[in-house]
Amino acid sequence: MASGGVERLRRRADYLRVQAAERRVALPGLLLQAASGETGCCRVGFTASRKVGNAVIRNRARRRLKALASEILPIHAVPGHDFVLVARHGTPLRDFAALRRDLETALKKLKLWQAPADQPAANIRGDVA
Repeated sequence: MASGGVERLRRRADYLRVQAAERRVALPGLLLQAASGETGCCRVGFTASRKVGNAVIRNRARRRLKALASEILPIHAVPGHDFVLVARHGTPLRDFAALRRDLETALKKLKLWQAPADQPAANIRGDVA
């Protein structure tokens, strides 16, 4: 089990299954791919191709995506799904707050965002119920 309550995708077959599901959102800082999981927990994998940059830059991009996933996915991702976060050319240099907004937007577009259990939901006017 990875830190933060999210497990890692380890096998190539898992990555290919998530890619084949064709549920993806591309934003300036990242590409999020999602598929229904085979387990009840949330699992995540990370990729960065050579298009992103040399090895140092790819590793920096993956580290940033890992930090982002450990911060957002345990709290806000709907359980029972597998995710792959793909680094894009702008990932290593993009502001971390902007990357956070990108991941939140991607989860919402895929309808896999959930409000944290300890915060009450806002009503239509935006007031806390």
